[in-house]
Amino acid sequence: MDKNTIIGFLLIFAILIAWQLTMAPERKAIEQREQARLDSLRMLEEKKADSLAQLENNALDQPEMANPQDSLAVAAQQNELSAQYGPFAPASLGKESFEVLENDVMRIIFTNKGGRIKEVQLKDYFKVELDSNHKEIKLPLKLLEDDKNKFEYLLPVAGAKGGVVSSEKLFFQPQKQGSNAIVFRADAGQGRFFEQLYTIEPGSHAIHYELRFTGLDGVLENGKDEMQLHWVNYLDKLEQNYQYEANYSTVYYKPADEDYEYCSCTSNDEDDLTGKPIKWAASSNQFFASVLIAKDKPFNGGDFATEVMGKDQLKTSPDLKKLTTDLAIPIDNREAFSMEMYLGPKEFKTLAAYGNDLEDIIPFGRSIMGTANRWVIRPLFNFLSSFIGVKGIVILVLTLIVKLLLYPLSYKMLYSQAKMAALKPQLASLKEKFKDDPTQVQMESMKMYREFGVNPLGGCLPVVFQMPVWLALYRFFPASIEFRQVDFLWATDLSSYDTAFWLPFEIPFYGQHVSMFTLLWVVTTLIYTYYNMQQMDMANMGGGVNANMMKYMQYGMPIMFLFFFNNFASGLTCYLVFSNILNVAQTVLTKNVIIDNEKIKAELEAYRKKPKKKGGFQSRLEDALKQQQAIAAQREAAAASKGIKKKK
Repeated sequence: MDKNTIIGFLLIFAILIAWQLTMAPERKAIEQREQARLDSLRMLEEKKADSLAQLENNALDQPEMANPQDSLAVAAQQNELSAQYGPFAPASLGKESFEVLENDVMRIIFTNKGGRIKEVQLKDYFKVELDSNHKEIKLPLKLLEDDKNKFEYLLPVAGAKGGVVSSEKLFFQPQKQGSNAIVFRADAGQGRFFEQLYTIEPGSHAIHYELRFTGLDGVLENGKDEMQLHWVNYLDKLEQNYQYEANYSTVYYKPADEDYEYCSCTSNDEDDLTGKPIKWAASSNQFFASVLIAKDKPFNGGDFATEVMGKDQLKTSPDLKKLTTDLAIPIDNREAFSMEMYLGPKEFKTLAAYGNDLEDIIPFGRSIMGTANRWVIRPLFNFLSSFIGVKGIVILVLTLIVKLLLYPLSYKMLYSQAKMAALKPQLASLKEKFKDDPTQVQMESMKMYREFGVNPLGGCLPVVFQMPVWLALYRFFPASIEFRQVDFLWATDLSSYDTAFWLPFEIPFYGQHVSMFTLLWVVTTLIYTYYNMQQMDMANMGGGVNANMMKYMQYGMPIMFLFFFNNFASGLTCYLVFSNILNVAQTVLTKNVIIDNEKIKAELEAYRKKPKKKGGFQSRLEDALKQQQAIAAQREAAAASKGIKKKK
């Protein structure tokens, strides 16, 4: 890095600090407006009273003075409610109120309307939004907060309209049990009720959740031993790169005694598992999940669906996507139906502790990639992180370990390249001798390689073996919450793209931001390509058009990947930059220090003098080239013959 580059980086750093200080008041104002909006909504909800409840209260407050017509109206209203809600008619009257349970990691707000969770704030995490000047604003991270969300039980009540009563229409009576538990009861009269019990523990994102059915034998329709849970969750945008987040967000579910499944992340999808036992269902963002786990016995079945948004709609909508989960809940008056809710980060060890493969909601991938991430890369990363505090340095060490493991193959590749470099004079002579016949150049080159024992494809193995590692890391970085909002150098979040600066306009397929790690990867790749091409000869490509095409491809591919990598997780592009730097260092050191070129020349000459066996890959390749040459000659002869006939 020269003096000008260092000065440039210092200037960029100074500008970023000044920008941060300048825009701080705007971020604070936005946060204050957000808090004021939430306070206003809360006040409106607290003041809002149900009109039917008010009517009943007025009648009760003035029983002696009530007008007969008013009494008739109240009676008619009660009859209407009884026809709609059956024995749960009294529970349909009330006023919405809120209760709070809280521990050191989360704050849960409940509503008595439906007896459900209204929102969950995770205290140790925040979401990031960008203001009009592309500066980051940190806001509280909340789950299940969308007003369009539903979490309703459809009770099969005898005498109710349609035979079903929704818990969303009932006002549950809340009763706290200490500071860590609360019960919500919907009363059906005569000692009959439906209860929901929530219990939290210190330091945990889990909620013990029970459904209790007491005396409901005569309330439920005959033959009905289950009810439906209808859960609709409009996912919030929790990450700065929400387009990327959308590709890792969906509904997961685990059929009993089978592998987990999930709906498509990129298109509308539905999976009907009616009548099939389900162990758990998860509504999942990229790094956070809301999970419902059946404890003692499974759910009786389920139906799962995702609705995605188009690219333009995603830009303007506050929602990421819509997830729908329908579960069949068994009803038993003799015992509670026990569940566990998990509302928190997708940490591997925490999720694995629940059993039933719950950790599979972390999108490490399936088949060999997922296995490598779960049981090789993740443990190695955690081990390195236990004594290296900077995640970027952990990535560097991880890159170094991969390079060391693959070095035996890399050495063979470089040794093969050195052999080919030693034959450059002979290859140059062949190109000059058959300069008008590229196919003959290829044939003679193959013959010479076979004569000297050189395999022109010997350098491919290291690239092939590195591909599974690269593909595994491609899924590892954007799936691991350990990288979320962790900074390194100029990157503020290793699980998302890094931003060196913002363009005043958006480039199609590229974006508006400029990723510095991606630029560095392109530059180092071009340098590495240039160095390698100086060491190699393109004669084995036949020269001419083929050689030029290969050259353009090697230089053009990094430019194409500039658009591809610009939106990738900066942890991955950081790894690729480190990998390129180590590649250059490894290549220069091996070719100039470790490999003895004079020894290679002697080895080539000794091999040339040995008796050769017929057959082998190169021999077959040479035969194929001969056939190609013969076909080309026949085509030329046919074309010439047609030309003569036309002249006649």
